[in-house]
Amino acid sequence: MGKKYEAAFKLVEKGRLYTLPDAVGLLKKIAFAKFDETVEVTMVLGVDPRKADQLVRGTIVLPHGLGKSKRVAVIAAGDKQREAQEAGADEVGGDDLVDKIKGGYLNFDALIATPDMMKSVGTLGKILGPRGLMPNPKTGTVTMDVTTAIRETKAGKVEFRVDKTGVIHVPVGKISFDPDKIIENARLLIDAVIKAKPSTAKGKYVKKVNVATTMSPGVLVDAATLGV
Repeated sequence: MGKKYEAAFKLVEKGRLYTLPDAVGLLKKIAFAKFDETVEVTMVLGVDPRKADQLVRGTIVLPHGLGKSKRVAVIAAGDKQREAQEAGADEVGGDDLVDKIKGGYLNFDALIATPDMMKSVGTLGKILGPRGLMPNPKTGTVTMDVTTAIRETKAGKVEFRVDKTGVIHVPVGKISFDPDKIIENARLLIDAVIKAKPSTAKGKYVKKVNVATTMSPGVLVDAATLGV
């Protein structure tokens, strides 16, 4: 534990559950890195991710974005390639882009594909899947409306998905943001996860909510103040 982290850790009251505004305010005080740290929300859920009917996932567009524009690649054919270029995609192609990715190209943060190209894109599963980059209709990244998908992604669209341990981790902005913007982004995410509660989930759904920056200790948020 470094000295700066230790000093930050001492400012977090042990056992205290903070309101979301108080937690964000504390993060502002304890962030110590020299770079603009990312603020992340972690939620521990009372679900069994091994059961298909208890997978919690979805997408939202953060009203204040993430602090940087994502690099977006699009795999499409014909006129949809031109549409993607006009909408601001950073990389556009068809089977040539599929081959480029197979060769090791991964200089993008999100990948969008049209349905007619998914047969080719499906061959990239082992490359894209572990990195969370595989296009999926449920997250709006397999679509014929590439213009909307590109614009939403660049504006701050994020995906949330419970991992195999029942936890969701999602970035909600930068520590340099005004506190109100971080709070609004975080609140929208938390509300979306609450609304995505599976009907088969039993017992307490949201067990723990934590906010932290890239380098800081976590700050526990009182779930009761979030309408859980």
